[in-house]
Parts: sequence; structure tokens; C-alpha cells
Amino acid sequence: MRLRHLIAVLCLCAPLASARDLALVANKDSSVKSVALPELVKICKGQTGKWPDGKLVTFVTLNPAAPEMKLVLQKIYGMSADEVTSLIGTANHGRNDRPAVVVVDNDEAVVRKVQSTPGAVGLVDVYSITGAVSVVKVSGKLPLEPGYVLHGN
Repeated sequence: MRLRHLIAVLCLCAPLASARDLALVANKDSSVKSVALPELVKICKGQTGKWPDGKLVTFVTLNPAAPEMKLVLQKIYGMSADEVTSLIGTANHGRNDRPAVVVVDNDEAVVRKVQSTPGAVGLVDVYSITGAVSVVKVSGKLPLEPGYVLHGN
């Protein structure tokens, strides 16, 4: 009987364990300190070409089909993974100098790419943040603050 209760508890807690709090991180040389949610949506969709300081904008992200992207698909894109993949292809079409959106395999790769690309930003799990990047406020709030839009629960 105890094993059955343990399995039930684990099944109930599994969705909570997969919820992630995300942070928008930027290249250390970026002058961007805060981004409104509508602006972030445009950046993620490859619709913003340059920052106010003239640097090219590059959004670094995980594969839209990755389970970790569920929150981003819901709160940022409002689309399916297939639709976002198609959108990324369209956003990058004809951008030979530098893609608008770069897809990488994991949060550590997001941090490395953002760190090495002037004007880049990316979304990562808050536990993947390092001193190599800066955290950017989204709609005036930092991760883990009440009301933060990219909270995973």
C-alpha cells in the first residue's frame, strides 16, 4: 500500500518539477536592461532588427520542440512548436550576415552563444545563469519577483 501512495505522490509532483522559471539574459556589453513583454515577443519572432544603440538583435533559443520550451510557446509565441520552427525559418530567410534567431541544444549553449554574440539575448532556466551574461528585466520585473511573466508555475 505504501508503494502505491509513493507512486501517486510522484505522479502528482512530476509536473511541478518540470516547470521552469525563465530569465532573459543578454550579452554583457548590452545596454539593454529592461524589455517590455510585447517587445520581447517581437525579438523572439525575429521582428526586431536592431537595438536602440544600433547593435544587431539575435535571439538565442532552444529547439521549439524541446519539452523545456512549453512555457515559451505558451507565453511568448502563442503557437505550436511546428509553427515556431516555421517562423524561425522565415525570420532567418535572407539574413546571411547574422540570423535573427539561433537555435541551440541546451541552456548552457544559450549562455555561451549570448556571451559571445554582441546584441544577443536568450531565455534560460534561472539556474543556468552565470556571470558571463546579464539578466534583463521583463516588463519591469526580474525572475522570481512576484508577477514576473516567465514564471513557470
